[in-house]
Amino acid sequence: MRLPISIGAILVASLSLNAPVMSVPPTHGAKAEITNSNLTQLTINRQLWNQKKIKNYRYKLSNNCFCLPDFRGPLIIEVRDGITKSITNAQTGKPVDSKLLGQYSTIPKLFNLIRNTINSGESELTVVYNPRLGYPTQINIGNLAADAGIFTTISNFEVLHHGSYIKR
Repeated sequence: MRLPISIGAILVASLSLNAPVMSVPPTHGAKAEITNSNLTQLTINRQLWNQKKIKNYRYKLSNNCFCLPDFRGPLIIEVRDGITKSITNAQTGKPVDSKLLGQYSTIPKLFNLIRNTINSGESELTVVYNPRLGYPTQINIGNLAADAGIFTTISNFEVLHHGSYIKR
């Protein structure tokens, strides 16, 4: 009688070793910790940016998403006295509708985009910042694999000085 019980125990144990591993979503505590980390990084880097008092600059912006080609870019965005002067397609040099890219058109607006994403708590968010000037160099919102994400890259940042520029 003990033999069938032993065989049953061995069978159950062997089945449990071969059970598939299932991913578990993060707990609310882990999500809150990520949110706090994102807020801390945002605050530190926004302060660094503000301390530099950069008002005239140019950068290249590319969005990887399932969206309109004009939104994807690559785009050259030029800002003078803190206001967007121009948004042009980097490949054609043609102007792009600034209304389409309003929240991407200055570095402070990019910071606001990050803050709004954090506050909504609805999307995955990963941000990389420039360590010297504090501006974001990469903003990943959502999940691109699920057609619900935007991966933004900011590159070729230049501080502009009276017609000349210094590449940073």
